[in-house]
Order: sequence, then structure tokens, then C-alpha cells
Amino acid sequence: MESLFIGHAYIDVTMRADRVPSGDDKMVAEDYAVSFGGNAVTAGFACARLGHHVDLLTTVARDWLGHMFVDMAQAYGVRVHSRRVARSSLSFIFPKDGKRAILRARDDAYLQPIPRIDISKLKLLHLDGHMADAAMHYARLARERGALVSLDGGALRPGLEDLCNFVDIAVVAEKLCEQLKLTETETLNWLKAKGCRIGAITRGARGILWYDESGTVQHMPSLKVPVEKIIDTSGAGDVFHGAYCANYLEYPCAPWRTHFEFARAASAYKIQHLGNEAGLPMKEDVEAARAAFPEAALDCCD
Repeated sequence: MESLFIGHAYIDVTMRADRVPSGDDKMVAEDYAVSFGGNAVTAGFACARLGHHVDLLTTVARDWLGHMFVDMAQAYGVRVHSRRVARSSLSFIFPKDGKRAILRARDDAYLQPIPRIDISKLKLLHLDGHMADAAMHYARLARERGALVSLDGGALRPGLEDLCNFVDIAVVAEKLCEQLKLTETETLNWLKAKGCRIGAITRGARGILWYDESGTVQHMPSLKVPVEKIIDTSGAGDVFHGAYCANYLEYPCAPWRTHFEFARAASAYKIQHLGNEAGLPMKEDVEAARAAFPEAALDCCD
């Protein structure tokens, strides 16, 4: 086992349309995509697409969407460790003008205890805070075994504050800062106090605010993708997580600036494609994005 990703699985239905109908109105979407979804799940698929062995502990139901999800995982060589739920979770995503509206239906009433997995040879564990009991269980074990523990802190989910005590790399969203009632700088200091070696806040088109191995806080701009090329920003953060995990697995001794620069180019590729699956880059796609798009100017970001 090289890497283990733990999170909640969705089937995502992404539709491009001028507007979302209401009432008795009907309309035909310009385009659509059906794909796997979920924060750590999409990150795991991205890591696999970039050439790494990925194990995934996630929710799986014995219904048609569950069968679809398992087929998708098999197609990418992702080994699934199932935690049963009664029904699959579903997301409807409507991207428009660099933003995306999401309507979700989720079943997180687990029908099984935490699956037991041998992680004795694990190199990296990535969590999104969903499935809190499993996240804490394996974060403790990974810390004992010296594996890197990465967190996608998208929101203040149950147990997240305690989980951060066992995290090495924490990349969180602006939403978490708001929920903690902290400024971005205060949030980074909070992560430092928790013992996170690297901390970052994702800020969409404004890049990330982060601290490096020395604790120095700095800003990394996003890559400037022309507006006309941006199709779907949903999943860009998940691809960012999966890409820095992949780059760490390939170059574990490289500085984290290198991993994050690789990841932002992967995100620049994702936002040019509709749906998570179409937006998964290969290594050559990441390098092409890195070569094609310059850094956004700092004075345009803050």
C-alpha cells in the first residue's frame, strides 16, 4: 500500500446551462458529465491518474450508483475498501462564470464499523474530515508508522479540531477560517499550534496563503487561465490535493513549494474541463499547463 485516501463518495452529475429552471419550467443543458465525486475520493482518483497506487476507504451502497462507482474505481486501478451505506450519495453541480452551485443528497449512516486495513507500509494518508471515526483511527496509526498525513480541511466537520493534532500537511478552505472565526493569518497560526508542519489556505483564483518548512508565511498566486478557457471550477481543489500527494510520493525529499507548484498547474488543467473525470490530468497535462499559463499578478490577487 502506497497511499490511502479516506472520505465520502458521490456520483456527480455536472450540467452546463444558462440558468437553473424552477417551478414548471424546463430547459436543455448545453453539456453534461457524470463522474465520481467527493473531496478525498476525487483527490485519490487524481493521484492514481498521475501514476500512483491508491487505496480508498469510502462509502459504497448496493445500488446502481454504487455499482457505477466501483466500476469507475476499477477503471483507474483504485482499490476500494467499502464501508456500507443504504444509498449512494448524489451531487448535482451547475458551473457558471467561474463559480458552481451544488445540490447534494448524502447518506452517512454507516451500516458497518471501520474496515480494518493493513497500513504497515503506508507512505501517505489523505483525509477530508468525512467519516470522522475512520479518519482519526488511521491518522493515529499513520503517525505511529511515520507516514505523511495530509488533510483537506474544507469545513469544520465533527472531530476536525482533534484530527489536526495528527496532521502533517493541512490545506484548508477560506470557509474553515470563517467557521473558526479566525483571520487567515490566525488560522495558519492555529495550524502551527496544532503541529502541522505545512499549512495552507486555498483562495480560489487568488491562489494560496501558506507557510513553508521554516514557518514563513507567503502567498503563492494561481496560474492565470484565460476566462474563456474556464469551464468548471468544481473539483479543482480536490485535484490540487491529489496532485500534491502524487508529487510528494514521487519526490518525498522535495520542498513543499515544488509540490504546491505542481498541484496548482494540475488545478489549472482541471478548470478547463467539465466534470471530475475529464479534469484529471496526466503528468504531461500538468507540465503543459505550467508552460502555458503565467502566475497571476499579486496586485490582482489581494
